[in-house]
Amino acid sequence: MNTEHTILLVEDNPKDVFLVQRAARKAGIATPLQVVNDGDAALEYLSGVAPYSDRAAYPIPVFVLLDLKLPRRSGAEVLSWIRQQPYLRRLPVVVLTSSREYADINRIYDLGANAYIVKPADLDQLVNILTTLNLHWITYNEKPQIDIT
Repeated sequence: MNTEHTILLVEDNPKDVFLVQRAARKAGIATPLQVVNDGDAALEYLSGVAPYSDRAAYPIPVFVLLDLKLPRRSGAEVLSWIRQQPYLRRLPVVVLTSSREYADINRIYDLGANAYIVKPADLDQLVNILTTLNLHWITYNEKPQIDIT
């Protein structure tokens, strides 16, 4: 597995996980996609605690795709936690959610999201979104230094 770049998908809906994985394959994205299904698991993954303590298998992602409505800890709480961690605060976070509510959008940007994208109903649109995210965050973007020591 190429661990130089990994995307962390934080999504509790198995259908949405499947669609993102399928769209990533259709977009030709070779970057590994790690999936966690709730907010607490996202914090465990990013903290590198068990069962995610092996950084070779569970590397720090190049960016996080984060749903807002999650069990155990919301996407907003996950984002707030990320921004409070000295070693993760520069980690790009892209919110991929179904909410178009301005209150949600404004709150998420206030918490430090890098982008807010509404999940499309069409697979081809999702392929286009993932292609764009891949080009921006993996191909062209200069990555911040993330020191986890």
